[in-house]
Amino acid sequence: MREISLDRLRTLVAIADYGSFAAAAQLLHLAPPTVSLHIAELESRIGAPLLSRKRGNVRPSPIGEALVARARRLLVEVEATLDDVSRQVQGLAGRVRLGASTGAIAHLLPQAIAQLRDSHPEIDVQIAVLTSQETLARLAQGTLDVGLVALPQSAAAGLSIRPWRKDPVMAFLPADWKLPARITPSWLATQPLILNDANTRLSRLTSEWFAQGGYRPTARIELNYNDAIKSLVAAGYGATLLPHEAGAPQSDARIAMRPLRPALWRELGITHRAGQVERATQHVLDALWKLKAR
Repeated sequence: MREISLDRLRTLVAIADYGSFAAAAQLLHLAPPTVSLHIAELESRIGAPLLSRKRGNVRPSPIGEALVARARRLLVEVEATLDDVSRQVQGLAGRVRLGASTGAIAHLLPQAIAQLRDSHPEIDVQIAVLTSQETLARLAQGTLDVGLVALPQSAAAGLSIRPWRKDPVMAFLPADWKLPARITPSWLATQPLILNDANTRLSRLTSEWFAQGGYRPTARIELNYNDAIKSLVAAGYGATLLPHEAGAPQSDARIAMRPLRPALWRELGITHRAGQVERATQHVLDALWKLKAR
């Protein structure tokens, strides 16, 4: 079955609006024979006359009226679709799929989202809570556009992975404990601990930090949700090690923060598919790079 060209429908609507082939040709910047050809092709495709000519006035036939009504709706929908796509191409709108851990989502990502809403309110960022390895896998599969991952990471074919932030890991402790000025592995290993889930990069960093002092303590509980960990610290359940970003909100008054000795850092990177980046994705990347720690 032959398809009906949008150009032919546009010609039919123009004739219906202006009442003549000549006016339609002028409006559409077509030669008059081309307008006649468009209508002849449509009538051949439909199998019935679409226009009637009386006293120099061209009007749609009853079948033509039905087709004109449908054509108007179709052309409006096509124009709206093309406008939406054009806005995405220009980076004015679009959807960006982002993967990050709960640690990054808790404080860093909301800052980027707020900045993005001010500058590009029609960009929809869809966030998935993922481990770094899950994020990298989904980027490689094409089901994510941007990821925030713990560093270091091995090079991955087709992906760009660049350092983003380096934030200190601090000890978060119940404020009513008797605390030293700096927290060492030997002191903290004797305390009840609330640590990150063993599958996380932070858990591995924490284990390595304790191992420097020859310790391998067992946590009372392991979680992968920093706010829940802090709530347990505030309740006096135990102490923890968590990253602390500059400008992060003050912790609960029941929580004391202390620096570590030796110091420990959490490094994050930004990753996306290598090559040309869509403009909406680039705007998200720009908002994240503004949060790069100095």
